[in-house]
Amino acid sequence: MSEIRIEPWGSGDLALMRRLLGDPVMTEHLGGPESEQKIAERQARYEKPDSRQYKVVVGDVHAGAVGYWEKEWRGTTVWEVGWLVLPEHQGRGLATAGMRLLLEVIKADTVQYQFVHAFPSVDNAPSNSICRKLGFTLLEAIDFEYPPGSGSVLHCNDWRLDLTGGGALGDPG
Repeated sequence: MSEIRIEPWGSGDLALMRRLLGDPVMTEHLGGPESEQKIAERQARYEKPDSRQYKVVVGDVHAGAVGYWEKEWRGTTVWEVGWLVLPEHQGRGLATAGMRLLLEVIKADTVQYQFVHAFPSVDNAPSNSICRKLGFTLLEAIDFEYPPGSGSVLHCNDWRLDLTGGGALGDPG
């Protein structure tokens, strides 16, 4: 397999965004596809230099996305992470590899929080497996309205990684 890397999301990545978030199969665990308007709004946010959103790239192929953002959670500010890999690239470890690279970016961020959280659907076995592989701890299952204001409720696992713990980030242990 070619080298896996992450690159900042850019202005030319709208087609990838459409494939990742406009496809019912890709968004099965996210409440369904986003509208073209929502995709365009998200693209505009992601292409800003400080968006903390990245493409997962294998060789010269854009295979998916990883990213992180601030979230107020249980009375404190944490990082939340997310990832998506196109169907033809799934099952090859790209999401795990991309997330390992992203965790190193998070560790180097000038803004530091103790915890990183991921909230995959309880029914999304591959994403929950990625959390385990990366050393996250499963805290609980919770319900979220997503997207906010939609009335759609997702049943998710709350996985947490302590950035102050010993050892290399993402070590499967």
